[in-house]
Amino acid sequence: MTVNNFEIQKHNQRFSFANAMDRKYLGHLPCLNRISLPAPIKVVAWTLVAGFVLAGLAMTFIPWVQTTSGPGKVTTMNPRDRVQSINAVVSGRVAQWYVNDGDSVKAGDPIVQIQDIDIDLVSRLQAQLDAAERKYAATTKAVAIARIDYERKEALFNEGLESRYEFEQARIKVQELLVSEQEAAGEMNSAQVNLSRQGSQLVSAPRDGTIIHVEAGDLATIVSAGAPLATFMPANVERAVEIYIDGRDIGLVKPGRQVRMVFEGWPAFQFSGVPDHAIGTFSGEVVFVEPSARPDGTFRVLVEEPATATNCFDTTRPDFTSNTIDCGWPPESYIRLGANARGWILLDTVPLGFELWRLLNNFPPVNSNPSATSQ
Repeated sequence: MTVNNFEIQKHNQRFSFANAMDRKYLGHLPCLNRISLPAPIKVVAWTLVAGFVLAGLAMTFIPWVQTTSGPGKVTTMNPRDRVQSINAVVSGRVAQWYVNDGDSVKAGDPIVQIQDIDIDLVSRLQAQLDAAERKYAATTKAVAIARIDYERKEALFNEGLESRYEFEQARIKVQELLVSEQEAAGEMNSAQVNLSRQGSQLVSAPRDGTIIHVEAGDLATIVSAGAPLATFMPANVERAVEIYIDGRDIGLVKPGRQVRMVFEGWPAFQFSGVPDHAIGTFSGEVVFVEPSARPDGTFRVLVEEPATATNCFDTTRPDFTSNTIDCGWPPESYIRLGANARGWILLDTVPLGFELWRLLNNFPPVNSNPSATSQ
C-alpha cells in the first residue's frame, strides 16, 4: 500500500462539496494542475474586452451629426409655377379645341375657341361701339365749337358789346356739352369693354407649359364664365420641397439649416449622422418654417435648392455610386412636381455615445446656440 493510499484511508474521507478534500492531498493529483481554460473561451473573453474598450472609445471620440427627418413632396414656392386651371373668360359654347391632353404649348398659343350662343352678338357689339365712337366724336366737336363761341362772347362782354345774358348762356352751353361729352365717353368705354370681353373668347396659353388634361367636353358643350377648361402645367418651374418635421425637433430648425434630400425613384443610401458619405442624396437649404403646427402635430418646412449647387446633369444621369453631395437637384424629367421626398435637416455635431443615449431616452437634439433658434 502506497503512502498516498495509506493517508487517504487513514482519514477515511470522501470528497464532496460539503466536505472538501484537504489541499495537501490535492497536490498528489497532477491531472488537476494540467486543467486550464480552453483557448476559444480565452479568445472570446479577450475579444469582448477589446470590443467594449473600442466601443467606449468610439462613442466618446467619433463625431455624429444630429439630424431630424421627415417625409415630404416636391412643390414650388411661386404659385405661378404650380399646376393651374385655365378657365373660360366669358360664357358661351365650345367652338373649337386647339390642343389635346399632353400637348406642349408656348405662351400665347390658342387653346380653345368659345363662341357665344348668339352668333350675331359680336357684330352687334361692334356696331354699338361704332355708334358710340361717332357720338363721342360729334360731342367733342360740339364742345370745341361751344368753347370758341364762349371765348368770343367773353371778349365782347368785356368790351361792353355783348349782354351778360348771352355771355352766361354761352358758358352754360359749354358746361352742358361737356357733360354730354363725358356721357358719350362712358358709352364708348362700355361698348369697348363688352366687345373686348366677347373678343376674349379665344383662350390662349398664359406661358410655356403642358396641357395635362382637357376638362370641357365636345363642341356642343356650353360653358359659363369662370368654368375650368383645361389643366395646365407651366414649364421651367422653380421647385421646392415641403417636409413635415416632428414638433419635438422643430425648435432647432431655422432658415439656413442644411438639408440632405432623397427623392422617390432615385437610388440613394443615406448615412444620417455622416452626411459626407451618403450616396444619391442632394443638398438643400431651409428657407421657411411654418409658425403653427398641423393637426397631426408636425410642422411644414420648405426647402429650396442651394444657389451654389453645381449642375451635374448636363449629359448623363449619374449612377448609384456617384457622389452627389455638391450636385443640384435632378431635372424635372426625373423629379416631377408632386413626387415624394424625404429630408434630413442637419443640426449640431455631438459624440456618438451621446446620440445613442439621446435616442434611447427619446430626448430632443441639443442646441449649442440657443440664441440662434429665436431668429
